Formats: sequence, C-alpha cells, structure tokens
Amino acid sequence: MENIISVKKLRENLSVYADQIKKGQSFIVFKKSEPLFKLSPVEGDVWEEAIDFTKIKKGGVDVKDLLSRL
Repeated sequence: MENIISVKKLRENLSVYADQIKKGQSFIVFKKSEPLFKLSPVEGDVWEEAIDFTKIKKGGVDVKDLLSRL
C-alpha cells in the first residue's frame, strides 16, 4: 500500500522520504487534496555507464574542455 503525503511534508522531510523509498516504500504526493505524482523506488539497474571520465583524468574531465574538443 502506498502512503499519502503532502507536498509540504515532502519538502520539509525530503531525506527521510528518500531513505524510505530506498527501502522499497512508495508515496502518493498531494497538494490541495489533489494527487500530483507518485514516488516509488527505481527497479533494476537504470544507469548505463557510457564513459568513465575519471579513467581519463583523476577527478574527471572539465565539461568545457570536453565540449571544446567536440
């Protein structure tokens, strides 16, 4: 079952709700008695590494340097 929270409560306690979502809980966020959106955990691996710029240069590559070479 999803929990119902207000936008105000979410804003005031974002880190608390983020931790709960990470543990598998879902929330429906309301504003003025209307549902706005649903927050739920991400399923599976959503990030695909294209390039690890820290392997090119310790600390990564400056975006301005990268863009100037394109």
